[in-house]
Amino acid sequence: MKRSLIKDLLKLDCAVNGADVNGADNLVVKGWVRSLRKGKSFSFIMLNDGSSQQSLQIVADSQLANYDDVSKMTMGYCVSVQGRLVSSSGKGQSVELQAQSIEILGEVAPEYPLQKKATSLEFLREVAHLRARTNTFGAVFRMRHALSLATHKFFSDRGFYYVHTPIITASDCEGAGAMFKVTTLDIDSPATLPLSKNQQGQQGHQGRQEKLDYTKDYFSRAAHLTVSGQLEAECFALGLGAVYTFGPTFRAENSNTPRHLSEFWMIEPEVSFCDLDQLADLATDYLQFLIGYVLDNYFPELTFLQELQGQQEQQEQQNEGLVARLQQVREAKFTKITYTEAITILERSTASKQFEFKVSWGMDLQTEHERYLTEQHFRGPVIVTDYPQEIKAFYMKQNSDGKTVRAMDVLVPGIGEIMGGSQREDDYQKLFKRINDLGLNPDDYWWYLDLRKFGSAPHSGFGLGLERALMYITGMNNIRDVIPFPRYPGSAEF
Repeated sequence: MKRSLIKDLLKLDCAVNGADVNGADNLVVKGWVRSLRKGKSFSFIMLNDGSSQQSLQIVADSQLANYDDVSKMTMGYCVSVQGRLVSSSGKGQSVELQAQSIEILGEVAPEYPLQKKATSLEFLREVAHLRARTNTFGAVFRMRHALSLATHKFFSDRGFYYVHTPIITASDCEGAGAMFKVTTLDIDSPATLPLSKNQQGQQGHQGRQEKLDYTKDYFSRAAHLTVSGQLEAECFALGLGAVYTFGPTFRAENSNTPRHLSEFWMIEPEVSFCDLDQLADLATDYLQFLIGYVLDNYFPELTFLQELQGQQEQQEQQNEGLVARLQQVREAKFTKITYTEAITILERSTASKQFEFKVSWGMDLQTEHERYLTEQHFRGPVIVTDYPQEIKAFYMKQNSDGKTVRAMDVLVPGIGEIMGGSQREDDYQKLFKRINDLGLNPDDYWWYLDLRKFGSAPHSGFGLGLERALMYITGMNNIRDVIPFPRYPGSAEF
């Protein structure tokens, strides 16, 4: 018999007297027991199959053949229930299932680590293989699915093509060097080449007399896990017009914080014939579309997470904050200012003396500065443009002032920066010089430079970390709680 999803049954409306509705007899549901309350003649089982934030109440009559076994079930048992859907007088539910038979599919050992009482998020990270069975992480990961689906819909509806960029790469998009190496060399006895005298004196080679011979490696050169699909996406934007990537990226930074992961997912659109102002409009539309999609389709998950957040922080204003904050950004007009204007505002603010990081032109804005701009000064989302060249990546288009580049960061109340992007440098000579000025090897970027030699065009793009967006939309405080199996320094357990 075909299994029914609990989310679909909860949408059905039964008659007040409990009469059957079409298709409501001999229904089969399968899922996991969230709780069981045993009465004199009945047991009440809350069953969840992962399809909904809500659970379905199962009424198990003591006349069931295996009632003794059913009534002894605990949280986590997996069961198949056949029964009749009727209206319910229970609080918070319109329907319930009167069980005609219950089959126990999977029992639970006594050491099952999940309990009905509240469990800390820190502990649940230690049992990440089970946390999808909790209300909290069921909500988070259904919303992760929602953001992924909404991303594809948004770009597809606007004529973008989805491009799969490589995970293994020989170039560093950000020029920061914090990349994971990919190699098949024998780490106990790798192939090596002697260092020249100049190399022996260079920082990083001191005390060594040899270097790895990558010509003996699998790719015949040094290779790494990608930090971004942007450079490859630009190749396709300059042929297909508008593309986006959506895939895993990797950073080998030793950042053990609630905001950093070693493996995370990035959405990166690249658009030809697009300047920075048009890019800012695209980024605004995209963010508001994501928020609207969740508000319209996953409101029960949002309200649950809002209540959870309020309980954790024990603040009524926080308890009311998540949905209201998202609704505000969904409807807001984004204020656009230059980096120089932002610095002036911050320097003149009465809060400047309380900033941990002193404000000065040329510094990278910190979260405290971004949150001041969005939460206190403008009281809404802000787009900051035209950052100093020295603090931005090599590929950003240089402004005529010789000091700034056509870069932007999108800031929102609550967290500050949520996405960043730029108009890309489309002039070959300027890009080549910038690569050399930063000490990068032009040979590693020969194909990227070729794009500026063969039919170059103005183009722009931005990047949004899926996990960063999910933290903002769910209100979760730790990035490790919005990805199924987090990777960070010292942790690759699952």
